[in-house]
Amino acid sequence: MRYLVIGAQGQLGRDLCPRLPGEVVAAGRDRADLLRPDLLQATMADVRPDVVINCAAYNFVDKAESEPEAAFAVNAFGARDLARLCAQRECTLVHFSTDYVFGLDSNRTAPWREDDPPEPVSAYGISKLTGEYFIRSICTRQVVIRTCGLYGVWGSGGKGGNFVETMLRLAGQGRPLRVVADQHCTPTYTVDLAEATVALLAKEKYGLFHVTNAGACSWHEFASAIFHLSGMSVRIEPITSAEFGAAARRPAYSVLSMESLVEIGVAAPRPWPEALAAYLHERTRKTV
Repeated sequence: MRYLVIGAQGQLGRDLCPRLPGEVVAAGRDRADLLRPDLLQATMADVRPDVVINCAAYNFVDKAESEPEAAFAVNAFGARDLARLCAQRECTLVHFSTDYVFGLDSNRTAPWREDDPPEPVSAYGISKLTGEYFIRSICTRQVVIRTCGLYGVWGSGGKGGNFVETMLRLAGQGRPLRVVADQHCTPTYTVDLAEATVALLAKEKYGLFHVTNAGACSWHEFASAIFHLSGMSVRIEPITSAEFGAAARRPAYSVLSMESLVEIGVAAPRPWPEALAAYLHERTRKTV
């Protein structure tokens, strides 16, 4: 089995590549750029993959409100072009999407299933949903995985960090923090997502799946757990999304149900507090 991993230098790609069972071609933007279908075509012709895994995306949620064309170019039309190439070569395409395809129902309290109607409330969410639709309509052998709030020890290349690292950095400045408390989701460790993705591929099932760590929390609760597990005493003020004032609207509740994953025999990833503890241990080990 030969895998072509696009966006291999990102935090998810770097945790996924070592876990794939077979020959792995880890491609950076110099070999696989979603904005350059000609380059993608040449690389796929050279590699001849059985499975293409797309870990690349435009993930600047707030910037997408003022530059939606950039978000759609990568997340929608780039995904479309990649799906066409995979369909032509009859290879499997694995694509990662987001919990931000939901959000309009502000009273939601039950985890979202794959068959629930999506309702994005941001340009980023709309661009990712459009990419999903392109892939699912073009490529027969496709696995679309929705996930949430990724963090990994390699950091997020485009954004220059992740939520955990941002909290630890800001706490080190010695100032009280204000963290949103009215958005509930499930932050997900990239190691756990990578392992679940490998297990899912082994089942040879196609379609749409939700994969996150288990459980749910607000960003304020997540930040509090980060500091507690790190042995830090930090004052954190809970605030509303309106008080934070981000350019893009976020879902108030975007916890994802993993019933479909479990039904095909793939274990749901561990609860988010256990995953966070493992991440904090691993990041310490990598810096000593």
